[in-house]
Amino acid sequence: MINAFHVVVETHTAGDPMREGVQWTDLTRSEIAAALGHEGFAVSTTTVDRLLDELGFGLRKPRKVKTMGECADRDAQFKKIGALKARYLNAGLPVVSLDTKKREILGDYVRPGRVFSTAPLRGWDHDFPQQRLGVVIPHGIYDLGRHEGYVHLGVSHDTADFVIDSMFHWWNHHGVRQYRGAEEMLALFDSGGSSGCRAVRFKNQLQCFADLTGLAVRVAHYPTHCSKYNPVEHRLFPHLTRVCQGVFLDSVEMVKSLMQKASTRTGLCVFVDILDRLYETGQKLPTFIRDTLRIRFDRLLPLWNYVLLPTPDVEYWEVI
Repeated sequence: MINAFHVVVETHTAGDPMREGVQWTDLTRSEIAAALGHEGFAVSTTTVDRLLDELGFGLRKPRKVKTMGECADRDAQFKKIGALKARYLNAGLPVVSLDTKKREILGDYVRPGRVFSTAPLRGWDHDFPQQRLGVVIPHGIYDLGRHEGYVHLGVSHDTADFVIDSMFHWWNHHGVRQYRGAEEMLALFDSGGSSGCRAVRFKNQLQCFADLTGLAVRVAHYPTHCSKYNPVEHRLFPHLTRVCQGVFLDSVEMVKSLMQKASTRTGLCVFVDILDRLYETGQKLPTFIRDTLRIRFDRLLPLWNYVLLPTPDVEYWEVI
């Protein structure tokens, strides 16, 4: 029967070209049992389970772990980020990981996941924009030292202004009390997007944050194609996705109520607020703005590592 099993799955089996011996099949247990029946073996799905187990087939879910591209200085930057995190955490200074999560569409749109319900949940059969009630763009800030997440829900576009407004809200309502007396912080970002390492407007807005908080902002970007290693991606975002699975998101307030329930057994706390400002895209800065930045690039990998210093004699905000 083992030979017959191999014959059945052979035409429905694929492999991983990068990992010899890794195979998968798109047949279900019932389909395999039926195919074996045609070969003269009357077996149950329980027997198929045993055959699959003996031959090393397990029920697995694809995971996003393969890097799409190589980066020459990847390892050097990871070592630098590790050293920076250790230095700032040991000194009791704020270390935050920041990124914007995939936007959510408001309305009766079907989303992955299941929930307990007394009746069928009926959603739109297409994702056409005509029925949208709006969009929600969650920006996440994960505090590595305190194991806390801060989510700010935007309603328009993911821009550098939105990212910095999120940072301002976190600092003025939480950080300034938690890190009273701190003069610097470490912020971890991806290398692309609205907070990318080449975005001049983002650096200009960071300068405003440094000026108005009095903090020297040390920035470290994760290398290209390595955003999945940014702590916010695996310490905060999966739990936000989990609490929103299988439900219709009717309003920004509903998204807020769901996301602030996200927690873990290890003690993760999540704070959620709404930023209803409308952000414009495509805004450009005059070239002379670059010369006004009090920015200091590192000698090692300056594209990804730099510090924005607060301008002297600028009165900064503090919430008492």
